[in-house]
Amino acid sequence: MTPAAHKKNSQQVSYRLGVDIGGTFTDIVLVGPSGQIMTRKVSSTEDDYARGIVTGIRDILTSVDCQDVTVSEIMHGTTVASNTILQMSGARTGLITTSGFRDVLELRTLRMPRLYDLKWEKPPPLVERYLRVEVDERIDRDGEIQKPLDRADARQAIERLLAEDVEAIAICLINSFVNPVHEQLLFEVMQEVAPDLPCCISYNVLPEIKEYERTSTTVINAYLLPVIASYLDSLVAKLQDEGVQAPLLLMQSNGGLTTVDQTRSLPCHIIESGPAAGVVGAHALSQKLGLGDIVTFDMGGTTAKASLVENGKYSRAVEYSVGGGIMAGSRLLTGSGYRLKVPAIDLAEVGAGGGSIIWIDPAGALQVGPKSAGATPGPVCYGKGGTDPTMTDACAILGYLNPNHLVGGDLPLNTELSKKVFANKIAGPLGLELEQAAYG
Repeated sequence: MTPAAHKKNSQQVSYRLGVDIGGTFTDIVLVGPSGQIMTRKVSSTEDDYARGIVTGIRDILTSVDCQDVTVSEIMHGTTVASNTILQMSGARTGLITTSGFRDVLELRTLRMPRLYDLKWEKPPPLVERYLRVEVDERIDRDGEIQKPLDRADARQAIERLLAEDVEAIAICLINSFVNPVHEQLLFEVMQEVAPDLPCCISYNVLPEIKEYERTSTTVINAYLLPVIASYLDSLVAKLQDEGVQAPLLLMQSNGGLTTVDQTRSLPCHIIESGPAAGVVGAHALSQKLGLGDIVTFDMGGTTAKASLVENGKYSRAVEYSVGGGIMAGSRLLTGSGYRLKVPAIDLAEVGAGGGSIIWIDPAGALQVGPKSAGATPGPVCYGKGGTDPTMTDACAILGYLNPNHLVGGDLPLNTELSKKVFANKIAGPLGLELEQAAYG
């Protein structure tokens, strides 16, 4: 039953929808006018996350005992952006920058996770060097044009990247935060040459000093543009097909809400969307309980997130890093990931969750993550073809999980499958009893 199918002449009841999507499960919460709450959990559909969301919404609206349901607004937290970076699955991106600044993205800063580790390597740049193109222009620190950008040079730089089949272009010129005229010229030429190709300029993304942070943030924004646009287009279209016309608002990394149109152009602001929503929710609960100081912990199927609420307030970071196996706010910046200079709730996120794969390293030590079985095929006990033991399988073996409770009983767990795989891949090689190996 969808809102479009409800009778027009019956009394309408307004509901609010909350949607949280992770790499493994999608959670739907429906809040009624009197505060009543209904929930639904479904498996995330990795090939098209919007399909899983709409399935959950359809199921939960069907369960409402009312002839005519009006959804007034939809609030959405998502990990699509962060997972895109962590899995390095974003767009093939090109970068146009000022002559002499081609390698800013790769040189980064002096900050590094292990100062005296000579073997540590920086994560690969999101834009390879041959896709970083220079233009001969210069604006000084006061915004005065020292060397004008020739329109022909701008066109040549864009055409060079187009010849490399880039899927998005980031434009970041030196000192453009005080005078964006050359970036705007490049964008104007871009609209003439390839109007349908996603493109962003640093003046619109982060008009602030600090060359590496501005370049990195702009590149990440461009890297996400096609992925997030495709995701939102699919979600909005499917919601309309279901007759849901309510405005869709997305959780930002800073804990606030933003619109679909704004997110299409600035996806860098929703990278911590899902994790931030968890902190905001925990903070609201702590206020109800009269607790001023709490540690929030949100563990899903793919990642685990933690943050602090002190004196009744959660702290915000002005910049953070994503990638390198960890996402961290300003308190924990290590230089291991990709720098983002946008406001965000200060938290840490690591690749360890219920779907994290358990494996044995070459030295014979037991390891967990960061790779995850995700929703498909998922843990072995799901019976969907999974072959790698996960944390969920270990918990099923130890009896920590009710085999008939997951997803409201719609996803029964086959513990025998977990035992068989765990015995072959973990307990046997380690020479341990099954339960001892599962306990770790």
